[in-house]
Amino acid sequence: MAELIIEGGYPLSGIVTPIGNKNAALPLLAATLLTDERIVLHNVPNIRDVQTMLDILADLGVQIERLSEHDLALQAQTITKTSLDAELCSEIRASILFAGPMLARCGRVKLPPPGGDVIGRRRVDTHFQAFQKLGASVTIDGCYLIETRRLRGAFIFLDEASVTGTENAVMAAVRAEGETIICNAAGEPHVQELCMFLNQMGAQIEGIGSNKLVIRGVERLHSAEWTLGPDHIEVGSLIGLAATTGGELRIKNAGTQHLHMTRLMLNRLGVHIDYDGDDVLVPGGQELCVCADLDGAIPKIDDGPWPHFPADMMSIALVVATQSQGTVLIWEKMFESRLFFVDRLIGMGAKIVLCDPCRAVVIGPTRLHGAPLVSPDIRAGMAMLIAALCAQGTSRISNIQQIDRGYERIEVKLQALGAHIKRVEC
Repeated sequence: MAELIIEGGYPLSGIVTPIGNKNAALPLLAATLLTDERIVLHNVPNIRDVQTMLDILADLGVQIERLSEHDLALQAQTITKTSLDAELCSEIRASILFAGPMLARCGRVKLPPPGGDVIGRRRVDTHFQAFQKLGASVTIDGCYLIETRRLRGAFIFLDEASVTGTENAVMAAVRAEGETIICNAAGEPHVQELCMFLNQMGAQIEGIGSNKLVIRGVERLHSAEWTLGPDHIEVGSLIGLAATTGGELRIKNAGTQHLHMTRLMLNRLGVHIDYDGDDVLVPGGQELCVCADLDGAIPKIDDGPWPHFPADMMSIALVVATQSQGTVLIWEKMFESRLFFVDRLIGMGAKIVLCDPCRAVVIGPTRLHGAPLVSPDIRAGMAMLIAALCAQGTSRISNIQQIDRGYERIEVKLQALGAHIKRVEC
């Protein structure tokens, strides 16, 4: 096992390029099962979650060739089994994304319960209700057995705007007979990217980016080549760490079209950023100050389905709030256990009142001090890392395999920006 040792209090400055979108890479990898032809993917992040998805694909018989560190060629010429490996699926929430492609390709899939971050109950009902609308049966007995003789297009109104539920429904529907309409669909950047990738493979999907998708099923999909866009959550994380450490940062090729709400919410905490083409510029030495509402009331930072503030940015925003002058309400509406990591920040000196599992009042700024920390999930782990970078003294973060699931060689990237950080084996 490895740990990160961080000596905080140094501004992080320089030029950095974000990885490819983690949350797009995972469904795109699953979608390679929809054709027996060769798929080439570029700018794939080299992170633990991607490797786990590749391990599942390899176990299913997919041929995988690593063309370079971030470029892959995959071909699912033959799928050798329809039951997914339970141990691999327990490592990652996104294993559920294999259900739609396997159902469309093989007519059957036996899926163990998916693993992933422990940030609250994460329903799978939406996925299976969509499959049933398309003509599949679902049997639950420890595992999920999903079967169909033939998928047929249908009208589907999702009971929640689930990202992975939308992605699964889309991947099943592209090979279904006839037309499928999905309403209350998720519209996050990674959902959009999956739909555009599937169209590149020969699918017919309209309404991309809206909450209504119209899909005309096709008999087969073909080879394609695709370059993943930047990870907007890593971009938001980098903005947060630059602002809290006082550094001046240029984030190259940041995908600014997907940052409007992130920019708006972080500005509420006094973080100012500029755009230079598709680059993000974070000015150095910002004096962070909470921007009160027009009537002087305490403002809130809350999340919601796209285009609202991303749920994965809530942990980052909370740490930024500890360094901003004023009081703000952090309201996590999507995952009821995500805020439980705040006790670690309180132990570092942060002034936070956890009102209930979903709401925290943050009073800043506070001078944080180094502390031993344990990363409970990907985003809380990154938030703790940001806290350690702006704290005085030394922090030690364990269970960093959680951070590695979503951030590629983060210590190397931060060292290049001036961070005093190192990875040690223990």
